[in-house]
Amino acid sequence: MTPLRHLLAGLAGCLLAVLATAGEPCRVAFDMGSSGIRAGSTGRTEVPRADIDYLAPLTAGRGLAETLPATTAALRDLPAGAGFASDCIRVGGGFSAWRLAAGDNRQQLADDLATLYRDTGVAVLVIPQRQEGAYGYFGARQLLGPRLTTSHILDIGGGSLQIAGQAQSFGALFGQKLWHRRLCQALGRGDAMPCQLQPLTSAELGQARHLLQQHLSGIGRALPQGASLTAISRPVTRGVAPAVAHFFNRSAGIDTLSPAMLRATLELHAGLDLAATASQLGAAPKHAAYLISDLLLVEGLLQATGNHDLRVAEIDLTNLPGLLADDHAYRWVAQYDCYLERLRQSGIEAYDSNPATCARH
Repeated sequence: MTPLRHLLAGLAGCLLAVLATAGEPCRVAFDMGSSGIRAGSTGRTEVPRADIDYLAPLTAGRGLAETLPATTAALRDLPAGAGFASDCIRVGGGFSAWRLAAGDNRQQLADDLATLYRDTGVAVLVIPQRQEGAYGYFGARQLLGPRLTTSHILDIGGGSLQIAGQAQSFGALFGQKLWHRRLCQALGRGDAMPCQLQPLTSAELGQARHLLQQHLSGIGRALPQGASLTAISRPVTRGVAPAVAHFFNRSAGIDTLSPAMLRATLELHAGLDLAATASQLGAAPKHAAYLISDLLLVEGLLQATGNHDLRVAEIDLTNLPGLLADDHAYRWVAQYDCYLERLRQSGIEAYDSNPATCARH
């Protein structure tokens, strides 16, 4: 790492503390993902949350309208319930589900965000995947410290996955649930979520791997050569890794996964029905139903990135530390009407534009 990189990393680590000092306005941020909202504030450790399923109506073609009442309540109630100061500047970061909504109908999304702002005072921004990756790595370094020995983290959410590094990241709307749904459709298992993938034939496994190669082909161009990975999210830490540990009789768990381990575990469970897999692993069928697609996804990611192993370290990662430190995001609060107009015109790229170029009224 260059001296400049060291300096920048040190400055970033201090930024949250600086924001909380006297003379600076306090900030509240909302991490708005595919399955709910988490709130945080400068100088506070509480992270209250509300569970809201944004993916179900989106993937059914209904948009986000039916989620607005619950979203409005969460944006109002979470800070108050945690005792956050009422005069803080408030910004929401809309991630995978909100990017999907922008792609489907950005005009309607802008109208929905205007309604949320009117009713709650929260300026919700649709955050590009690249910026989410930067937030992820920022938060992981804070939580893992010297335990983070790889150049990138692998974060598989419900709607998106990201491989996030300090300077270069890859992201796609291809998280656990969206990939599972796509695989179910490709193999003729229907549209139910989750579907029953098991048992799978050898031919179907080959079809699934080919589908993954197509969807993950851009990773090699997005990441630097030799990028190494630490998986930090539950589809790996509480799904894939325990299944591999069970297969290899590792009672103490496992902190490194190899392609050979993944392949052996996958081939065993692919031939079983769901009830047998759930029984072996002591898991509820609704959770075990994602194991096959999760194993395939992690195997495909290792192949696409050229990694021979994957480190595993569960953390409760949110986008809150990065969002709270994002001065650019908070500058949009004073120009939120302008942001919404640019969202209507250019979609997700509105976030990257310059608030200072908005007309003053």
